[in-house]
Amino acid sequence: MVDVLGGRRLWARDGAAVEAEAALQNKVVALYFAAGRCVPSRDFTPLLCDFYTELVDEAQPAAPFEVVFVSADSSAEEMLAFMREMHGAWLALPFHDPLRLELKKMYNITAIPKLVIVKQNGEVITDKGRKQIREHGLSCFQRWVEVADIFQNFSG
Repeated sequence: MVDVLGGRRLWARDGAAVEAEAALQNKVVALYFAAGRCVPSRDFTPLLCDFYTELVDEAQPAAPFEVVFVSADSSAEEMLAFMREMHGAWLALPFHDPLRLELKKMYNITAIPKLVIVKQNGEVITDKGRKQIREHGLSCFQRWVEVADIFQNFSG
């Protein structure tokens, strides 16, 4: 995903700007297309939070995984409210970045929430990340890592 987001700044939940290349280098990246007003998004987000926390915050070493939220909210204010209220410690593409709409087209997002798991070059590993997390929990991550073409220092 570094190839697609390289040179951009992403937002952390606390509002800090983060360089995309540094944050996403050598990681499996999940693009999370969702909106705070969407009931299915509000239903799935806590599950994604738990998944992320177990892989990144609690695992030793942390798993090579990052989520980038791509908002389908109506405004930057709605997006930030959803992030503060429900999101994990993952990153977000700024609301006004035109790439937000390009990514929706690039990954054929027709309904939300959608969790698309991608390689460093933006190639899709799966567009069924939400379903896989619901059905398989943490075990789906190892399958993603195996096809992600990244350096592995994680065994989970």
